[in-house]
Amino acid sequence: MQQSTNTDFEVRSLDAMCVNESHLAHRWYHNIKYLVVGVLFGVVFVKSEVVSWFRIQEMFRLQSFHMYGIIGSAIAVGMISVWLIKKFNIKTIYGETIELHPKTFNKGQIYGGLLFGLGWAITGACPGPLFAQIGTGATVIVVTLLSAIAGTWVYGWLRDKLPH
Repeated sequence: MQQSTNTDFEVRSLDAMCVNESHLAHRWYHNIKYLVVGVLFGVVFVKSEVVSWFRIQEMFRLQSFHMYGIIGSAIAVGMISVWLIKKFNIKTIYGETIELHPKTFNKGQIYGGLLFGLGWAITGACPGPLFAQIGTGATVIVVTLLSAIAGTWVYGWLRDKLPH
């Protein structure tokens, strides 16, 4: 078994100790819960105006605290969640152990963050709310979605050739 050192989370099955893979078999309708959570998440994005191009522009122009408050709240919820997972050894709903591994810093994270922020500022969209934006009728965001997919593919193609 080969283990990757560049993962944030690992889920280990109790039966087959495979990294990042759950080998539990489920029928297709078990995936409906992901659809429901995704739709609810999209509704929250729309109601909180996270998908608003104008709100995103306000954020990048430092004209409003709205988006910073939402992002800060998400960071706080994430920090508390990770702390709870570590403190109480919380498992997945199927009883699998969650292992958290530290990430090492490299300068590529700065370049990637700057590129991500630039794309976010130009398009008014980041990967999370893309589908909610499309769902609200902003179909021009399909161009951003296709660009994000193409960028991910190019990164995957070039990843081994990039400096570490």
